[in-house]
Amino acid sequence: MNKIGSYINGNYRVDIYDDGTKVRETLREDATRFIPQFAENCDVKITDKCDGGCPMCYEGCTVNGKHADLRNTILCLESLHPYTEMALNGNDLSHPDLVWFLRELKRLKVIANITVNQIHLERNEELIDYLVSEGLIHGLGISLRKVTPEFIRLVKKYDNAVIHVINGVVTEEQMMALADNGLKVLILGYKMRGRGGDYFDDNIYDISENMKWLKTNLKKLIPHFKVISFDNLAIAQLRVRDLLPDEKWNEFYMGDDGDYTFYMDLVKGEFAQNSITDERHPLMRNIDDMFNRIRDEKSRMKSE
Repeated sequence: MNKIGSYINGNYRVDIYDDGTKVRETLREDATRFIPQFAENCDVKITDKCDGGCPMCYEGCTVNGKHADLRNTILCLESLHPYTEMALNGNDLSHPDLVWFLRELKRLKVIANITVNQIHLERNEELIDYLVSEGLIHGLGISLRKVTPEFIRLVKKYDNAVIHVINGVVTEEQMMALADNGLKVLILGYKMRGRGGDYFDDNIYDISENMKWLKTNLKKLIPHFKVISFDNLAIAQLRVRDLLPDEKWNEFYMGDDGDYTFYMDLVKGEFAQNSITDERHPLMRNIDDMFNRIRDEKSRMKSE
């Protein structure tokens, strides 16, 4: 591992390494919790346009979706903190200002990660190669559609590639086909927003059976992958907490939604605690103002 960035955030230090590892360490030994001053990570939607046609897409993206106006967004990019992370939805990689935006983030020393669908990775391998070689992206998320030997070969080409699978959608056959190939996998919780609700209603038996299998076999699967990680929704749906002793849980769990992260929809000009909540607010110019708004909301809810 090589360290690519460090910063002080509130009462703790963050070190980030080139394999995606993040380490937090309080500045005082007697500190009992991490208290950030600004967000460590922003989940950002830059477009609603996508020709993938995924039937469970919780963002409801279509071929006629709109791109965010990245060059004229109200968000002041200069308010982004160096070495914080920005996770972008790449969709079909058709946004005309994608490379410009990534260059701006690199100039500001923001660590950009991008998620694309498998079909768009295969279709745009040359572009992905360019983004990686120029250091414009660090992490590459790939939404799985079909496991093939060629797909596994392509994923292993990129050191920081992570295959994204959805609880309830990914099947036993797919997980077993991915196993024992030295791959990193991120399991996402099933989202009922957008087309996700209709797809669940139309496929409730298959989704429920897939969820049941994954939950039952999760502990057995972990040794067969280089890394298995989860978003917070998957952690809840799969009861991942039950699999880990307190010491390991405290070491690896990176916090609830809104504790260190928040969501921005640059297409609609909104921000929120995460991408699945209906509690949204108009985008502000300053990144810290939005994060503080999210934290204040969480504090009020806890006190009520």
